[in-house]
Amino acid sequence: MAKQNNNNIIDYIALMLSNTFGFLKSSLAKISGVPERQEPELELNKPTQEKPSKLWRIAAFALLFMVAVSVFNNLSGVQRDEIPYSQFLNLVAEEKIDKAVVTERFISGTLKPEDAEKTGQNFVTVPLWQNDLAQLLQKNKVDYVVRSGESWLGNLLFNWVIPILILLALWSWMARRMAGAQQGFLNLGNKIRIHPDSLPKITFDEVAGADSAKQELKEIIEFLKAPDKIHRLGGRMPKGVLLVGLPGTGKTLLARAVAGEAGVPFFNISGSEFIELFVGVGAARVRELFEQARNKAPCIIFIDELDAIGRSRSGPVVMGGHDEREQTLNQLLTEMDGFDPSSGVAVMAASNRPEILDKALLRAGRFDRQIIVDKPDLQDRIEILRLHIKKMPLADNIDLTVVARRTPGLVGADLANIANEAAIIATRLDHETVEMNDFEAAIDRVLAGPEKKNRALNKEEKRRVAYHEAGHALVAEHVPTGQPVHKISIIPRGVSALGFTLQLPVEERFLSTENELKDQIAILMGGRIAEESVLGSISTGAQNDLEKASEIARNMVCVLGMSKKMGALTYGKRQQLQFLETEVSEYRNYSDATARLLDTEISALIEEGESRARMVIMANRPVLEKIADLLQEKEVINREEITALIASGNG
Repeated sequence: MAKQNNNNIIDYIALMLSNTFGFLKSSLAKISGVPERQEPELELNKPTQEKPSKLWRIAAFALLFMVAVSVFNNLSGVQRDEIPYSQFLNLVAEEKIDKAVVTERFISGTLKPEDAEKTGQNFVTVPLWQNDLAQLLQKNKVDYVVRSGESWLGNLLFNWVIPILILLALWSWMARRMAGAQQGFLNLGNKIRIHPDSLPKITFDEVAGADSAKQELKEIIEFLKAPDKIHRLGGRMPKGVLLVGLPGTGKTLLARAVAGEAGVPFFNISGSEFIELFVGVGAARVRELFEQARNKAPCIIFIDELDAIGRSRSGPVVMGGHDEREQTLNQLLTEMDGFDPSSGVAVMAASNRPEILDKALLRAGRFDRQIIVDKPDLQDRIEILRLHIKKMPLADNIDLTVVARRTPGLVGADLANIANEAAIIATRLDHETVEMNDFEAAIDRVLAGPEKKNRALNKEEKRRVAYHEAGHALVAEHVPTGQPVHKISIIPRGVSALGFTLQLPVEERFLSTENELKDQIAILMGGRIAEESVLGSISTGAQNDLEKASEIARNMVCVLGMSKKMGALTYGKRQQLQFLETEVSEYRNYSDATARLLDTEISALIEEGESRARMVIMANRPVLEKIADLLQEKEVINREEITALIASGNG
C-alpha cells in the first residue's frame, strides 16, 4: 500500500512537471508565432488515463530525493545557541572552545565541557572578520574547519528549484482557469455562440404582437430559403437588417424566430463581447465571425446591442481613447462591404439607441433595412398576455382585456413580469388558481411599486390623502373627456406615492385634442382643490400633479400652437435625447417680451383648470365626502363602488 501511494505521488509530480513544461512550450509558440507540433487527437468519449512518461518520473523522483535530503539535513542538525562575537573572542582567549567551523557567514562550534562526562554546549555567532582570526584560534588550541558556505544542495533547492516550481505551478493553474471555457490564452478566444439544433426552435407563433415587424422579417426568411426568387428579378437580399426599439420589445426574440422559421444556423454575439483589453482582438473576432458564417451559409448573424461597437466616430479626438472600438467598427464595415449577399448570410442587429450609431453603418449597402419594433397596442398586449399565461391555472374571473387596458405603454418584457408576479402573489396567498385580484396586485406592484406596509399614515394624513384622491376621481368622472376611474387607493407605494387614482382608457388613443388636454389639467388640479376646499389648506402631496399640469400647459402653448394669443408657432428649439423617448433638451430662440407672454398664457391655462376643478368639487361636495369616508374605511375602492356613490349623490 505504501509503495502504491509513493508511486501515485511521483506520478502526480511528474504529471505536474510535464503539464507545466507543455504549457510553457505552447505559450512560447503562440507568442513567437511558430506553429506547435500537433499531437494525434484522442477518440472522443473514450475514457483515458493520462500517465507521465518515464523521463518525467525520473525528474520527479530526483526532485523528491533532493527535497528529502535537504529536509533531513535541516532536521538532523544540532541545536545551537547564538552568542555575541565579543563573548566568542573571550571564550577563545580563555581556551574554552573545543571545536569550530568557520564559514563565510558565521562561526559555529562546541565549548569544552566543564565536566568530562558531559557534552559541551553548541554555539553559533556572526563574526566581524579580521585577518588574525586563524592565528587567534591556533594560539588557543582550537580545532577549526574552514568551509566555503552553506550546503550547496539546500541552497539550490530552497533558493532556486522550489520557488521556480511554485511560480510555474501557480501560472499553470491560473492559465487553466482562464482557459477553462476554451476561450484561449488570457481570455482572447472567440465568444461566438451558435444555437444548437437540439434546442427547441422559436417561431413566429411564439412571438405575440409586432405584426408589421414580422411581415418585413418574413421576406428575409424567403430570401434565405429561396434566394433565386429575388435574383430572377435582378434584386438582391438586404445585407443587413437593424431592429430598432425600446428595451423589452422583443428584438432578440424576433431574430431567433427568423432563424427558427428559416431553419438555418443562428450566430449570436453581443456587441460588448467584441471589445477586449488588447487592441485588435475585436477586429479578429469580427473576421472569424464572418468566416464561420460563410462556411455555414445560409445562416444568420445576430449582433445584439450594436451601439456598443457602432458608436459614431464624429466629435473631438481623445488621445488614447477608443482605438479598439474604432478598429472593430472598421472591420465590421469592411466585412459587410466584402461579403456577397448571394451567399445566404443575413446580418441582423438590434439597438435601442440608433441615434448614436455611426452613419457609415446605416448607409445603403450595409444595414439596408431598419425595422422599428414598437410598443404593443391593446390587441398586441392581449396576445402577449395569452402567450405568458398558457401554463398557468387560471380562475374564471380572469379578464385579459382589463389587464391589457391597465397596462398602456408597457412592452412585452413588462407584461411577462406582470404575469410572473401574479403567479408569485397567488402562491404567496395559497390560491389554487391565479385570480383576477392577483393580476390587479401584480399590475399595482409593477406600475406603482410595492406596498409600504411599514409606512403607516396618521389619522390626519390619511384623511388628507383620501380627500386628495377623491378630488381627482370626482373631476375625472365629470369632465367631458375624462377616462373612467377604475380604482382609488390610499395605500402608500414605492418611494413617495401615498395614493393613486387609476383610470382605464376606453380605447387606444394616439392623438389628444385641445379639450382633452384641458380636461387633463383640471383632473390633475382636482386633488389640490379638494384639499383646499375641505381642509382649508394645501399640502406637498400635489407636487407631482403640478409638475404634470405645468408640462401639459407648456407644451400646449410652446409646442402645439394651442394658444390663440401666441398663434400657431413653436417656441424654443427642442431636441430629442434618445430614440423613442420623451426626454428632450431645449434652448430659447425668442425674446424676453415673448417669454413674458408665454408665461402669461401658461398661467392662464393652469388657472382655468383650477377653476373648472373647483366648480365640479363644489357642485358635488356630498359625493366627495362619501368617497373620502369610504376610502378612509377600506383604503381601496373599485369602479362599482365609485359609480354607486356618484349615483347616490346625484339622486
